[in-house]
Amino acid sequence: MTCPFCGHKKDRVIDSRESREGEAIRRRRLCLMCHRRFTSYERIDEVPYMVVKKDGRREKFDRQKVLAGLLKASEKRPVSMSKLAEMVDEVEARLQETSDREIHTTEIGEMLMANLRNLDKIAYVRFASVYRDFQDVEAFLNELKHLIRQKRK
Repeated sequence: MTCPFCGHKKDRVIDSRESREGEAIRRRRLCLMCHRRFTSYERIDEVPYMVVKKDGRREKFDRQKVLAGLLKASEKRPVSMSKLAEMVDEVEARLQETSDREIHTTEIGEMLMANLRNLDKIAYVRFASVYRDFQDVEAFLNELKHLIRQKRK
């Protein structure tokens, strides 16, 4: 913490207390250079993570919505809930790494499809059919052919 009086970067915390509302921590600090005391507050970062949709709209990241899509794709398949939760954790970790707190749905979809492709081919095709919005049987067959070619490698 930078001292507001002399600009020195080193200090010592003398006292820490929770605020009355419980929304912040109040810290009394002592500058190790000028020996003056000052107060700092630590608050929870409440800026929500946002998802940028294909049409440019933005909405709050909803872990349950992502998990629901994975559950639907892997319905009646031998895919464990813990694996699906790990996939959603990976998406959340990627969100936390970004400085602008936004992630595009295309990035989320590609991450999930890559994991599903390795986990369960049927769940992958189900998810891809919704995510890539296959308009006809030809598009669906092309994806299946691509999967078969990859398996042969």
